[in-house]
Amino acid sequence: MINNTISKRYAKALVQLGSESGLTDQFRKELAVLSSLVQANQGLNDILTSPTYPIERKKLIMKELAGKTACSGFVTDFLSLLIDKGRITLLVQIAQEFEQLADQVAGIIRPCIKTAFSLDDTQVASIKAALEKRTGKTVVPEVQVDSSLMAGLVVQIGDMTYDSSAKTQLKRIQDILQKG
Repeated sequence: MINNTISKRYAKALVQLGSESGLTDQFRKELAVLSSLVQANQGLNDILTSPTYPIERKKLIMKELAGKTACSGFVTDFLSLLIDKGRITLLVQIAQEFEQLADQVAGIIRPCIKTAFSLDDTQVASIKAALEKRTGKTVVPEVQVDSSLMAGLVVQIGDMTYDSSAKTQLKRIQDILQKG
């Protein structure tokens, strides 16, 4: 719980800096690349999280990594700050929090749309337009096929679910019939 609070604070500071400088999307991409590299490379993760490994060496490694991935000076300095404060272990969480906060600032939602069958582009555009009208935000949908739904769709936006699947409707009918 404390790590979530700390991650949010660092992410919020970086989102604010990104908003002020107009580099939020660039920061998002850079953090995503760096956090995926740290997650994918256990040796790198072990070095960065080891309290016995010298801080200056960690900074040098991250500076080289930031240079090879073409990170901005802001993100490179941010990584150095995380190392100085002993928070580099939270890089993946900070990147996830940054993504969410940046979307909030930009007015973007990323709903998960599950359907029984694959949708064509016009159907996705129609659903996207309906969600944008309902929420007043820009919608970036993620469409997944789930054949267990039988028909219809389920839209998950954060902790809210819109379920119009045949599976759920049949379940409701069954419950009503069982209750008499």
